[in-house]
Amino acid sequence: MNTGCGRNEIFSSRRDFLLRGGAGFGALALSGLLKQDGLQAAGGVNPMLPKHLHRFGRAKSVIFLFMEGGPSHLDTFDPKPLIRELAGQKIPDSFAEIVTAMGEFYSPILPDRRVWNQYGQSGMWVSDWFPHVATCADDLAVIRSCWANGINHSTGVCQMNTGSIVSGRPSLGSWVSYGLGTQNQNLPGFVVMQDSNSTVVNGPRNWGAGFMPAVYQGTRIQPGDEPIANLNTPEGVSDDRQRSKLDFLTRLNRGHAAGRPWQTELDARIAAYELAFRMQAEAPDAVDLAGESEATRELYGMDHKDTETYGQMCLLARRMVERGVRFVQLYSGAGSKWDQHSKLESGHTRNCRAVDKPIAGLLKDLKARGLLDETLVVWGGEFGRTPQSEKGDGRDHNPTGFTMWMAGGGVRGGQVIGSTDELGLHAVENRLHVHDLHATILHLMGINALDLNFRYKGRPENPTINEGHPHLGIVG
Repeated sequence: MNTGCGRNEIFSSRRDFLLRGGAGFGALALSGLLKQDGLQAAGGVNPMLPKHLHRFGRAKSVIFLFMEGGPSHLDTFDPKPLIRELAGQKIPDSFAEIVTAMGEFYSPILPDRRVWNQYGQSGMWVSDWFPHVATCADDLAVIRSCWANGINHSTGVCQMNTGSIVSGRPSLGSWVSYGLGTQNQNLPGFVVMQDSNSTVVNGPRNWGAGFMPAVYQGTRIQPGDEPIANLNTPEGVSDDRQRSKLDFLTRLNRGHAAGRPWQTELDARIAAYELAFRMQAEAPDAVDLAGESEATRELYGMDHKDTETYGQMCLLARRMVERGVRFVQLYSGAGSKWDQHSKLESGHTRNCRAVDKPIAGLLKDLKARGLLDETLVVWGGEFGRTPQSEKGDGRDHNPTGFTMWMAGGGVRGGQVIGSTDELGLHAVENRLHVHDLHATILHLMGINALDLNFRYKGRPENPTINEGHPHLGIVG
């Protein structure tokens, strides 16, 4: 394209023309549009500064305990005596069919082997797979009527994280970071941990920012001796030298980014360098568990091999939220290890034992420190399991009815919300879709999901894709 400005120049795109043609005045209009769409912080304002939106919310932080692979609600928090009565039989014709991942609808019914007891003043039913969490029954709001759209792990995990079975949208943690910022500028606003080096289904897309600026994506922290890789300043490098190197890199990066305002990854990289420098002062203390007492370590199950890893993750989560981190997500069973199509008894026994005491320890520790009132704890997976057997001793995926629970952060504990049918197959009362669950979480944080908008390709987008409503009955 010839600009007619006294020289011939080829522009690769309309943005390029607006940016460099006409003495650069087109860039002013482009920059204004980008700021309007939230893609560029006006005046260089830090996009992660704390914000207050819509209404008062009791919850200042969220800890999402994600059981990847689909825990069985029928064997944990939703007892169904009928599956014992009809053990070995086909599902009666009176129950509507569901589409299962492995097509096991007509398989015989698999009875549970659990011992169920009532706990707390509420008399909540919990199985013997969660004896420690059961002692916190009066703090839990158990939602037995959840449902979703994804029938396999990829779509189910994607929807539980982003609201959609199709990848590309921002994760819930990213929406929280975008809407509320973070209370501590020296730590990430959104932190992710998983209990092994196995790859979580969909990988980093689960905590990605989608079409929003990359600065809102989650930061992975790994349990172990070095939770944050490459955090410490190299030996022999002073703080002044490190600051000088960072300033030089920032000048180079900002010069490169100035001509590409639509590429938000560049701004995110600059922000990441700055955050990493600030984290060198505060993060080592945040992830250092050496000062925790033996009683605290025992509370979280860190004194036993089976519970040590998730216990460490839960303890790190408590240390993160008490330092102002807004959203923490802890994956159990990374690589769909809760997915027991066979050997449900041994697989779920192992998985439940690994998380039961750490989760109870987290709830009790938060409560003792006065943090549970302002920290929303969410437990669940991408879906539940079917009452029918698969391979004789396992259960298939069930997105049409499953259980999640919430505690703290303004939740009224000691209650059961909704129900599934007599076989735990379909949610039938107070049905809560994933969008309703997300809207409820955001409501407890003071955000109206439908009013939290981000303009993308000329249209306003929101966390629940113009659907979902908070379940106000959960609020204390």
